[in-house]
Formats: sequence, C-alpha cells, structure tokens
Amino acid sequence: MSKKPVVIYGVTGYTGRLVAEYLREYRVPFIAAGRDGKRIAEVLSKVPGIENAEYEIAEVEHSTEALTKLFKGARVVCNMVGPFMKYGPEAVEAALAAGCHYTDTNGEQNWMMHAEETWGAKFAAKNLLLAPGIAQMYTTGEIAAQLCLETPGLDTLDILVLWKGFPTYASTQTIFSILTANFYYLEQNKYVQWSPTARSEVVVPGQHDVAMALPWGGTAHPVWFKNDPRVANCKAQGGVFARAVMEGVVQITAVIEEKIKKLPKAEQEAQLSAMAASLQSGMPPRENPRENTSVDSVIASGPLGRVHCVIHGNCNYKQTGLLQAYAAYHLLQAPPQRYGFASGCQAFGHRQLLGVLQSFGLVSAPRISGDLAR
Repeated sequence: MSKKPVVIYGVTGYTGRLVAEYLREYRVPFIAAGRDGKRIAEVLSKVPGIENAEYEIAEVEHSTEALTKLFKGARVVCNMVGPFMKYGPEAVEAALAAGCHYTDTNGEQNWMMHAEETWGAKFAAKNLLLAPGIAQMYTTGEIAAQLCLETPGLDTLDILVLWKGFPTYASTQTIFSILTANFYYLEQNKYVQWSPTARSEVVVPGQHDVAMALPWGGTAHPVWFKNDPRVANCKAQGGVFARAVMEGVVQITAVIEEKIKKLPKAEQEAQLSAMAASLQSGMPPRENPRENTSVDSVIASGPLGRVHCVIHGNCNYKQTGLLQAYAAYHLLQAPPQRYGFASGCQAFGHRQLLGVLQSFGLVSAPRISGDLAR
C-alpha cells in the first residue's frame, strides 16, 4: 500500500526519471516503482536535486494483483512502462481497482483506442481520469490545435510535430511495436486507415529546408478529436529532423510489411525488440536546449478560412516529464475538467498546460496567423 499520493511506475527509464525530477520541483511526494529496487536507487541517485525530494522506492512485479496492492493509498499513477499495448493493461486495471487517476506517455494509437473502449466508462463511473498519451509529441501539438479551434468555423486539423534528437530505448521499442498495427486518420468523423508506407515531404515553419514526416502510428490526435463536435477531419504526422533516421524507419517498415507481419505474434515481438535494440540500446545524454529543439505546427481550416499555429520548443522529453508531473500535481488539488478517457488538454485546459510549459522555459509563445485569427 502506497504512503505517497503519486506512483511513478517505470521510473528507471529516461522519461521516468524526468517525471521524478519535476515532481521534486512541485514538491509532490512519490513512490518510485519498478521491478528492480536496486536499479531504481541507482538511477534516482543521479537525478538532479533528488536529495530534496520526498520519495520511497518500491520493488514490484508486473501483475495486476501486485500493482493494485502497491497503488492502494495513492491518488495518481504515472505509468512509464511500455510498449503499452503489451504492458499497459495490468497497470490500468490496477489503477482502476485502487481508485487512482491514470496517466501515461504512450504513442500507440491502438492502445489509445483500446483504453478508451475498455476502461473509459469504468473510470468515469468512479470519477477517475484515464489520460493516456500525455507527452510532448501529442500534448504540445494538441495545445496548438486547441488554440486554432478557438476560432469558430474550422473543422479540419493538419498536425505536424518534429524534433531534433534521437528516441530513447523505450520510445524505439514503441515505434517498432506500432509498425505492426493498423493506424488511422480522421475523415468526416470516421477512422480511415493510413497506408503502412505513407510518407510526406513537409515544409518546416521557420526554416527553408523541407523534412520527411511519417504518420507515426497515427498518433493520439485522431482519437482525442473523434468525439469533438468541432472537428470532422484530423491528420497528424511527425518524426525527427535527421533524415537518415526517417529513411531508416521507412526501410524497416517495408521489411516489417514483407516479412515480420507474417510471423506468429511471439516471433514478431522478439524480432521487433531485437531490431529496436540494435538501433538504440543505451541511454541518450541529457537534453541540451540549444540542440534538442521541437516544432509543433497545426493548420486548422474550414470552408471559409484557416488558422496556423506554431509552437517552437526545446527538450521534448523534458516537456513530457513536466506535463506528467503537472498532471499529478493538479489532480492532487483539484478535479480534472473531464472524468474517464480524456487528453491532457481536455482534462486540464490547453492554455493552462501552455502556461506550465512556458513557465519552465520549454516552449515559446505560440505564433498564430490566418484569415480568421484577426
């Protein structure tokens, strides 16, 4: 049973330690949980300023029963253990049984759909929040989309997110896992499947060069906006600025389509995990704001106008860690704006989350232009 209000499950990963760092900044006590207590202690000892945090370490097996026992007494679970379609159900079931709000950092559209359909109503019935996908690659872009939608009469979202840097080990594992699933965009309020090999050359705001973007598993945005009466169409693409990395993902996608998708599920997972580890098996260095930049660009359009919002940022993993920590901080003091399945913006407000990111120097002021913006 937890004696702290927040549990970070999977704290030894790159993002988990950032969540711990920002919970320290918010002075929120937490449980640092995972399968290896010794490893947790080693990792946390290197988190800046951790000696000023109030936390305990909990070693726990990955099962619904063990996690439920751990989560009881807490109020918020921040889950960092992915791929989420594979490891998420136990954590969500445990949070529901323990009466905890649930957030995670997933980028798996199939997990988002599954979570909404399976547990959304159950969490709402208990006045609990189920908020998967609170992370820079989705939430910061959603902030830009919501700013555009403040202008009435727009019903189509074209979303682009790009960043400089390389995915972590866990992110790489997730990227490979979603390549075996179908993924979708929103067209007239219905899901339409992307081609597995879809790719685009995109114009990047603020620079002359173009970049390559991929559907990136469909992203969270079409799921979040499917039941928004303002939005009928939503496409989201993204990736990293390094073209060689993006071209590598395209080549790997082709291999997966031709060979790996034909294998039994267990063999698929083994081969994908090995491929992902061959590309990223270590821990990337701590982000440098002068090097690790991000761009979230949204063009919202309607029959008679359009609005373009661009948010320039830095340190996308720090953005994710901060968003997770703030979500927990908020939930300890006030209810969310929506119970059950909801995005970060739907739960906490897009302007509030924008202010949080700006207050820590992680994003610039949004640049908004367009016919209706005036």
